[in-house]
Amino acid sequence: MTEVRLQQWGDDGLETLRRANTPEMTAFLGGPESEQALVERHARYLRLWREGGARMFRIVTPDHPEGVGSIGTWPDGHHGSGAFETGWAVEAAHQGRGIATAALLAVLDDARATHGAVDVYAYPRVENAASNAICRKAGFVLVGEEPFEYPKGTWARSSVWVHRAEDTGAGA
Repeated sequence: MTEVRLQQWGDDGLETLRRANTPEMTAFLGGPESEQALVERHARYLRLWREGGARMFRIVTPDHPEGVGSIGTWPDGHHGSGAFETGWAVEAAHQGRGIATAALLAVLDDARATHGAVDVYAYPRVENAASNAICRKAGFVLVGEEPFEYPKGTWARSSVWVHRAEDTGAGA
């Protein structure tokens, strides 16, 4: 398994967002964001961590302590209370090496260590083959497709993947 470490989102996370804000990296996310939107996203990640509303991380590898992407969990507004959602981005130069899958497994461990036995959902766009494959490799189960709004005002058909708490023995 690829070695990754999740580092709590901090002041240096803004550079991680900037590196991922390319047409290639945001093709399934509505395109690049403005600098102001990135600054606001960064501030939101910091605030939500402090408030306990979300846990965002930089994905760090031994060769790249500055980080190669981001991942996090937050309460899922689609499937009832107690469920969480996850999302990630691994910079293009570091894709195809198992980093996203390793980070996803690590964030599942973090979610359950922090919140107990919780179901975690992911909603990659149907046509995003790489992210759908990552869900499968990390043990998520495809439960369907549905319209999903992201970013605000942009609707697309998304796969609905779930990693159920009982599938890992979490909370046992």
